[in-house]
Amino acid sequence: MATPRKHLEGVTLIEIMIAVTILAIVSTLIYSGFSQTMRNKQRLEADAERYQGATQTLTRMVEELSAAYVSAQINPNISLQAMRSCFIGKDHGRTDRIDFTSFSHQRLYRDAHESDQNELSYFITRDPNDPTRNVLARREQARPDDDPQHGGEIQIALRDVNEMELSFLDPITREWVDKWDAGDTAGEMNRLPAQVKVILRMPGLRDRRHLQTFGTRAVVQIRYALNFAIYNP
Repeated sequence: MATPRKHLEGVTLIEIMIAVTILAIVSTLIYSGFSQTMRNKQRLEADAERYQGATQTLTRMVEELSAAYVSAQINPNISLQAMRSCFIGKDHGRTDRIDFTSFSHQRLYRDAHESDQNELSYFITRDPNDPTRNVLARREQARPDDDPQHGGEIQIALRDVNEMELSFLDPITREWVDKWDAGDTAGEMNRLPAQVKVILRMPGLRDRRHLQTFGTRAVVQIRYALNFAIYNP
């Protein structure tokens, strides 16, 4: 008696094409989800880096402004004046500038002929690597001299900063003003503000027309000029 043969059925071409199509769709969805995750990760990292840079810069400015000082000890002979102190905040619209002397210097080298005094400046200028963008520049001179607004080393404190606005709280009138000069005999002679408000504005990472705002306040500890002869503010 003959045994009937089994009929082996294979996979048709249409079934193979359907399977390949489904696999392609699933792979595309997985790749799209992975790409979106990577883009979100990069955006979050860029945002975190932006906030970290702005926060660190503002924290440093607060520490240095809090230790600002001016001295009334000035040699009346101009030719013998080896060091001058200052606290000058200039109103330049949205690109203000501040020059001041401070007790915030930290010596980096052993036996360096330096103290905790220094000259500091913060101002907006063009990025040397990209003239189309601005940066917040920091100038420091470790040894104050007779010109506290120039000299020293200039470094980039924070990149891609469009604006910096400064305000100063007068401890006498309790009003905020846009400029300050501790050497002005007609204004704030030998006086420092009670607080300094700092506002930085940076273009958005995804839309440069939208500005991100970062701000802080610094409380100035020494509000009158140092006078070791007769203290009479």
